[in-house]
Parts: sequence; C-alpha cells; structure tokens
Amino acid sequence: MQPDAEPPRKLLNLERGAPKEKAVGRKAVTNSLKHLHGQAGTKRSAQALYRLNQKGGFDCPSCAWPDPDDERSRFEFCENGAKAVATETTRKRIGAEFFEKYSVTELAEQSDYWLNDVGRLTTPMVLEKEASHYRPISWDDAFSLIAEELQSLDSPDEAAFYTSGRASNEAAFLYQLFARQFGTNNLPDCSNMCHESSGSALTETIGVGKGTVTLEDIEKTDCLMIFGQNPGTNHPRMLSSLEKTVQNGGKIISVNPLFETGLKAFSHPQKLSGILGKATPLASQHLPVRLNGDLALLKGMLKCILENEATSPGGVIDQKFIAEHTCGYEAMVDDLEKVSWSTIVEQSGLSEEEIRRATRTFTESEEAITCWAMGLTQHRNSVATIREVVNLHLITGKIGRPRSGLCPVRGHSNVQGDRTMGIWEKMPESFLQTLENVFDFQAPREHGYDTVDAIRAMHAGQVQVFFGLGGNFLSASPDTHYTAAALRKCRLTVQVSTKLNRGHLVTGDRALILPCLGRTETDLQASGPQFVTTENSMGVIQSSEGRLEPASPDLLSEPAIICRLARATLGERSTTPWESFEENYDRIREKIEAVVPGFEDFNQRARRKGGFYLPNGVKERVFETDSGKAEFSINPLSPIQLEEGQLLLQTFRSHDQFNTTIYGNNDRYRGIQNERRIIFMNREDMKERNLVAEQPVNITSHFQGVERTAELFLVIPYDTPKGCAAAYYPEANVLVPVESAAETSQTPTSKSIVITVAAHR
Repeated sequence: MQPDAEPPRKLLNLERGAPKEKAVGRKAVTNSLKHLHGQAGTKRSAQALYRLNQKGGFDCPSCAWPDPDDERSRFEFCENGAKAVATETTRKRIGAEFFEKYSVTELAEQSDYWLNDVGRLTTPMVLEKEASHYRPISWDDAFSLIAEELQSLDSPDEAAFYTSGRASNEAAFLYQLFARQFGTNNLPDCSNMCHESSGSALTETIGVGKGTVTLEDIEKTDCLMIFGQNPGTNHPRMLSSLEKTVQNGGKIISVNPLFETGLKAFSHPQKLSGILGKATPLASQHLPVRLNGDLALLKGMLKCILENEATSPGGVIDQKFIAEHTCGYEAMVDDLEKVSWSTIVEQSGLSEEEIRRATRTFTESEEAITCWAMGLTQHRNSVATIREVVNLHLITGKIGRPRSGLCPVRGHSNVQGDRTMGIWEKMPESFLQTLENVFDFQAPREHGYDTVDAIRAMHAGQVQVFFGLGGNFLSASPDTHYTAAALRKCRLTVQVSTKLNRGHLVTGDRALILPCLGRTETDLQASGPQFVTTENSMGVIQSSEGRLEPASPDLLSEPAIICRLARATLGERSTTPWESFEENYDRIREKIEAVVPGFEDFNQRARRKGGFYLPNGVKERVFETDSGKAEFSINPLSPIQLEEGQLLLQTFRSHDQFNTTIYGNNDRYRGIQNERRIIFMNREDMKERNLVAEQPVNITSHFQGVERTAELFLVIPYDTPKGCAAAYYPEANVLVPVESAAETSQTPTSKSIVITVAAHR
C-alpha cells in the first residue's frame, strides 16, 4: 500500500463566523505569543524575536517583504513571521525513535498540521527500497549513497535539483555551481510556480525581471494599486507600510475577487490605538474583478486614458517619456481601439464606471505604483496581463522615478535571491561564460527542466534522481497524484529539510531526509561563526546570522551539505575548493562577486548594517531590452469559456499557513475555525446548484477532456463574483492539471481552474 499523496480526506469540526473588517490588532499579538511560547518557550522565543529582521540579526524565514532602510522597530515582525520562527525554534524533536514508531504509511494518514507540529528533524534518515520505516544513516553514508546514484546515471540530465525560497544566496550559488559542474541545467525552483510570469513579462518589456521601487516609494506614493494580493495573510508587515501610504495622503485601490480583510482596515499592533481596536481604513476603492478578468480591466483603464487624452491633450499621456524611452506605442494603441467596452465589462465583471473611477485615481495622482502577487501570475494569460500592467505605467510615464513603478511582491524570503544566484534552467550566456572562467569547467548550455517539465520528465522515467533543497515539492506542485506518481518513478529522492512534511512520505525507490540548520541557529564552521545573505522583494541584499543553539549537534548548514555532496559526487573532476567554501562563507561571497554583476566588494557591503541595493537600471530609466527601450506590447484578450454549470476556482492560503506549511486549521480573517476542506462560493451559484451552507461537496476540475476530483469539501457562502470560487492549497492542488500552465512562463494555472461542484454522496 502506497502512502496517500493528499492530506487526509476527513472533516474536522468547523466553526464559522463573519469575516473580519480589520486586520491584525490585539488578536494578532496574542496569537503570535501563543505560538511562540507554546513551541519555543519564553526564553528561546524572546532571544529569537529580539534579532528577527534587525540589522545584524537574522532574516525572517517567512515572506520576502523588505525591512525599513533606516530605523527599525524592535518588533519588526508580523504574526506569520512569529509563527515561522516558533515552528523553527520549537523544543520538539523527532529522531530515530520517532521514525521507528511510525511507518511511512501511518505518517501519511496524519494532517499537514500534525506533520509540521511534531518537531525538528535531528539526524539524517534513509528509506530503503520497499521498507516501511525510515532508519538513521550517517552523513558520510548518505553522501556516498547520493553520489553512487548520481554517478550511475546514463546522463547528468537524469537528475533534477529543486530549490525553495528558503535557501540563502550562498547556498543557492553553490547549488547551481554543483549542478552545472555535474553537467545539467535541471534547476527547477519555487519561482517557476509563483512569480515566473512576472520575470518573463518584465524582462521582455523593461529589461529586468524584478520590481523597480523601494519601501519608501510604497509609503510615499500618491496611488497604490494592489492586484491579486492578500497582504493581511501573505505579507502582514506590508500593512504598516500601507497605513503610512494612507497617512501620507496616498490612495489604495484593491483589485481582487475577494475584498480581503487586510485591505479593508489595519489596527497597528504596536500602537495603543491599534491595541484598543482603532483601525486605519486602507483601500479607498475595491474592484471585485472576476477571476482572470484583470487583463480586461487593464485594457479598460488604458482606453480611459486614451479617451481622456483626446479631450485634454498633454494632460494624461506622457508623450515625452514615450518618445524618448519606449517603442511599440502606436501598435499598442491601434490594437486597443479594437476592444469594445461591452467586452471589457463582460470579461472583467466590473462596471464601466468602476473602471473609470479607478483610472481617474491613477492618472490624477502625480505618482503611482502597482503591486501584484499570485493573483496575477497563475493564469494562462498571466504574462500578457503583467505586460499590460507595464503598458499602463509606460503610457503615463510612471516608471523610473521616485514613488512610481512596478512591484511584484515575492513570496518566500529568498526566492528572488535564488534567481540572482543562478538558480534557473536557462541562465543567459553571459552568466554561464563567467561561471566557466572563474571555476575552470565547461558549463552545459542546453536548457534544463523547470518545475512542470521536471514533473513530466520524472513521470516519463527521464529523471531518476530528485534532490530538493528545502520546500515541500509534492504539496507545492500542481496535479498532486500525477506529481506523486512522478516522484515514485525515481530511483532516489532527497529532501533537505528542517521539519517533516508530506514530501518525505511520497518517495522514489529510496529516499533520504537530510536535516539542516534553520535561520535562527548558530552556523559554526572551521573558521568560526558564519552568516549568510538574502535578497528581498526590493532587491536589497542583507546579512542573516542566527545565534540560537542548533536543534541537534548532528545538523549541517545548507552550504555544508552542498559542499560535501559536491566533494562526494564530483571528486577530482572538480577543482573547486568545496572544503574551503564550507569552512568560511567569505570565500563563497568572493566567488559570487566574481560571477554575479552588482556584488562588488560583497564581503564588505554584506557586513553593512541594513545591507545594500542591487543595481536596477529601470530606476534610472535605462531599459536593457533588445531595443534598448521600454517596450509596449499587444496582449489580446483570451477569456476562459465556461460551459453550463462550470465555475472558475482559485487556490489560496488560509491565515494559519505560509506556502505549504500549516501552522493551524484556522482562517481568522475569513471567519473559519478548525477546518481546511472548504470551498468559498457565491450565494447565487450555490442556489443554482441547490447547495446550502456547510454542505459537503465534491469538486471536479475539467481540462482537455480529463477530470480530477477532490472529495469532501464544505461549501461556505462568501462575497466573491458570480462564477468564481476559492479553496485552500495544498488540499485543492489535486485539481490543478499539470498540463495547464501560463504561456511563456509555464507557471501552473492555480488561479483559474475550471470546475463543477456536486453534493458529496
């Protein structure tokens, strides 16, 4: 009997209340303290929080929201950051006795919350072929096992090396170096599943795949449009910045099928007014766009701008900027004129007046910034939609100057840094050539597998070894059962982890769990204590140094694991000083400086309190595109056609989770307690299907004639546009077809899944 790839299909004991009208406040403080003291205890949690996100402290292992450049609060963390620290600093431990007690099948019967809550991994473990239980293995034997499997492959491309956003810059750089010296560009990463669409669209249109603004810009801009993002749950520290935006006179426009609590109002937990319940209203306008209707909305805004310019020449469109810094404007305008208002209204789900009001706010503001997250990036036409965001800023000239520009808000703490360090299956020739010159080897040139391609290759038997540097690949990936089947076809699966997750239970013929240090813990190497660096959403490189005693003396750091893996696998094939890198991370940073542009004097600047910004030419209106200019683009509407009875489903997080890590079974802001198997539906859609609140249902997705079903979900009536629904991942990931991906970026379409809903029998 193979372990189940899905979380247990059973209901808990749902308690439901009204969605909250304000975020954070006293409840967030008490909830944070409960998690911290319950897991780590008073002394250990206080030691961790004192240094969390502080200059010279350690970077939060949760989201990538930036820290202030100047003075910082002593409480520079949010509720979910506190939960992430609590789960890492927990006093609970699991080692050989735990795995002797529980078989893999028995562990798979537990919830994701239970798996995360049992404690820190303390020693390397191996699951032999057809064994029922993991058993301990020495580090040397573990590396020998991996090396033996890698060396026996017919081709280096039969291995895939996955990376999560938790890896530091130093670990990521070493990891891609090892993979390329081994002979492959198979470097799938979590960015493939979240912001790949942003990178694709921005690189093509403005020449850099990153945001173009700073935290101060966000707080001082006149207009902030937020597309497809729920900062109250996903980036709670952003709320204090949004409060400053409003207090400085800026207006916030929320664009989302759901009006999330975190964009309604904010009670600052570090102010007496917030503790007493007083809240600052945030969004001045909410646009309840239909799922996948954002492109139509943006076209409507652009049409408004053209109409307003016609009646007031020179008052709306920045003709000087367009002439000097862009190309493709006329073709974009010609294409836009073919789109009717009736089509825009139908596809966006918004009225013409709602769109015109938002456009007035945007254009009448001297400066404006657009933020977005996965609500824009996980659709078939995501790259086109983000290119249209760029069009909006180019036509008004609101880019490349203070308080105006583009802000893709990254999820995991160093997912952006991973890409900067070379974690990508198709790095440019300039990077590969420099890497070769510095390390004296021949780097592979053939593009490797991204996440979706890696899953398909494993499923087809073309990848035999899967190595995961952090993360929970199974639960983060689309098409749960297909992905599970792919992993099971490998000869070996390896996971570098701090905590247990479902990805350790669905494995290849053999499997390894390699436990590593966490961000909060002291990293002591031969030359002394070490620090690492990360890159946040605003392109700031900053140091991160833990000080807590490690959960186990048997833990290795991620850089140490990679260095020892490389030595065991490559042997004399590599002249790289892997042992020296493990002893002293300054030596790694010296090589990063030699390979990656923007890291001059890296060791010196990494020690600067608060870090440093990477160069970003767009801020100076320098666009490194093929044309040397910012490029307008044509992005045809391509609506998803639903058949009778079908809905469009998006997957999203609850408030008690970060990515696939489940901290609890509650979703406080949406009024859900003690349940995760939930589908939120429009009341009219429920009525048409004869469904009532809290009724158990099955959800079936439909793609290219193939059906996938997720059983036993409870229907919750919610204010979402008609025809739209939502459910939590990873429970709903079984519904996401692996074949359904965004054009160009190949990001899974987790925000536009065609479904039907039927009563559970």
